[in-house]
Amino acid sequence: MRDLDGKWALVTGASSGFGVDFARLLAERGANLVLVARRQGPMEELAAKLRNEHRVQIQVEPMDLAREGVGTLLKSRLETLSIRIDILINNAGFGLFGPFLDQPLATTMNMLHLNIMSLTEITHAFAADMALRGGGQILLISSIGGYQATPLYAAYSASKAYVLLFGEALHEEMKAQGVSVTVLSPGITATGFLAVTGQKPTLYQRVSMMQSRPVAEIGLNALKAGRASIVPGLINVLTLASSRFTPRWAQRKLAYQLMKN
Repeated sequence: MRDLDGKWALVTGASSGFGVDFARLLAERGANLVLVARRQGPMEELAAKLRNEHRVQIQVEPMDLAREGVGTLLKSRLETLSIRIDILINNAGFGLFGPFLDQPLATTMNMLHLNIMSLTEITHAFAADMALRGGGQILLISSIGGYQATPLYAAYSASKAYVLLFGEALHEEMKAQGVSVTVLSPGITATGFLAVTGQKPTLYQRVSMMQSRPVAEIGLNALKAGRASIVPGLINVLTLASSRFTPRWAQRKLAYQLMKN
């Protein structure tokens, strides 16, 4: 089904993990792509393959998104290429595992800048353009960790709580302007996330782990349906449902035990 022929989709964090699967799924639907991440090589390889398989246009933009002004910079760059973004997949981000005080502060601040500040800048830059045109779609990637305090992922989960609340609020704000905003909140997924954080998979994570492509597909389907928020996977849904009846002190203690190696 090529229901996105002629549309341009921007995917951040497009060199690995969810970003690769979002790009593949969008190309299969006929969307032209702008791929953005730090590593150019993997994106060029992906672009060559998708151009050949799906006959779509792809612009590769190598860029470190964890710095100020990336929204304006990226939008200006695309304007010079006469590319107008119809779909924004704001996926770039990473996590840190371990006690907060054991993490170098600079690394934590870099993560928070990417997960919160850059996501906000990029959303603002492209949402403003969509609102002026009266249409567009934005998918923000949060996490089930954003629903509660998660010891050993303290700053990461807090950053994803921001994304969750920010995105759900924008969903209501931007309806009248024809812009659909959806938040995807995955649980642990086979994306290389744990390898980056340095955590060995726990029993809970091995049992609940989902594959990346189905999660990305769930997110895109929710975006197409105009949903405010989606949590993929039965185990993840049940986990969050059970937390509604659990005191917050018990939630964080249980999360601490589940995250320990």
